[in-house]
Amino acid sequence: MSSLDPITLRRHGTGLIAADPARSAGGYTLFAPQTAGGRVFLIDADGRDVHQWQLPHRPGRDAVLLPNGNLGYNGNHPDSPDLFSGWAVWHGGAFAEVTPDGETVWEHTDLYHHHDAQWLPNGHLLYSTVEPLPAAIAAQIQGGIPGSEAPGGVIYADVIKEVDREGRTQWEWRSWEHLAPADYPLHPAFERYHWPMCNAVTPASNGKVLLSLRSVGSVIAIDKHTDAVLWRLGSDIVAQQHCPSELANGHVLVFDNGSFRPHQSMPHSRIIEVDPVSKTIVWQYKDTPGYAFYSPFMGGAQRLSNGNTFITESNFGRLFEVTPAGEVVWEYIIPHFAEYPDEAARAYLPGATNGVFRAHRYAANEIPWLR
Repeated sequence: MSSLDPITLRRHGTGLIAADPARSAGGYTLFAPQTAGGRVFLIDADGRDVHQWQLPHRPGRDAVLLPNGNLGYNGNHPDSPDLFSGWAVWHGGAFAEVTPDGETVWEHTDLYHHHDAQWLPNGHLLYSTVEPLPAAIAAQIQGGIPGSEAPGGVIYADVIKEVDREGRTQWEWRSWEHLAPADYPLHPAFERYHWPMCNAVTPASNGKVLLSLRSVGSVIAIDKHTDAVLWRLGSDIVAQQHCPSELANGHVLVFDNGSFRPHQSMPHSRIIEVDPVSKTIVWQYKDTPGYAFYSPFMGGAQRLSNGNTFITESNFGRLFEVTPAGEVVWEYIIPHFAEYPDEAARAYLPGATNGVFRAHRYAANEIPWLR
């Protein structure tokens, strides 16, 4: 019997790979591996575990630190219905606010939640859900893999919700009421069971909300006051992207996955900073050769206080920080590998993984209980 580790990614090395303390922003990194059994980890700049949480459900998909020092956790609820292939992997629905000591102080359940959620300063929760499209609108959805609708020919569409601490809906945005299907065709490589497939929802300035629509290759900004689409970055700029965030200068930082980037035969990911008004890329990070940095799905990018960018190469559990010149000054590989615990998720994504939806970097003064 071979004594070699059978997991290819783990054989490449894990933990802290490299660090340049003089040029790194430092701080603490939070991540919730998708298959670590609901454990959430906070590590320091030296890659050492500082704190852990144990939650009852695996992530569905993210965890964040709140300003009060508690954990905002988005868990994969076991009672969520099995809507279509892939739903078992990316649904959430079990929200919890948890103290550093592990006490749950608030919960919210939405069995149709998927992917992203944002904990707002007023205590509300902003997140993405789905509803079945009305048949007349479903018939207008273009593109995608023929015959790949959900059981019964259903196409599910995204609904963005904001709920208060009592779970009451304060705002709701239904995608089909504001997006014309002809203007947002599914990429031909994606199934038709989910349109337009929102994988990130991010609050921005002046009442804007940024949405990443993966399967139609778009990032849009919507106005919460009017529900109108203010601007759109299309497939001429982004390719199956994740995690748009607004910067202080009004630009948008995007993890551009690049799986089906037009007119390029070599898939590679990049981080781009885009002026949404002129629709020009004003900064980007990519590796050389390009395929050395690539996450086919998931991914995160966070602009740090010193101008560096913290990046989550999700599928490989690789967390790293780059300078504006693109030099890596900190790198860490998540060491926690396991298979998805449930059969439906394993069928969709088999094998052991250290994947993470996205990680987050915090300065010491942003974590009250470390002061």
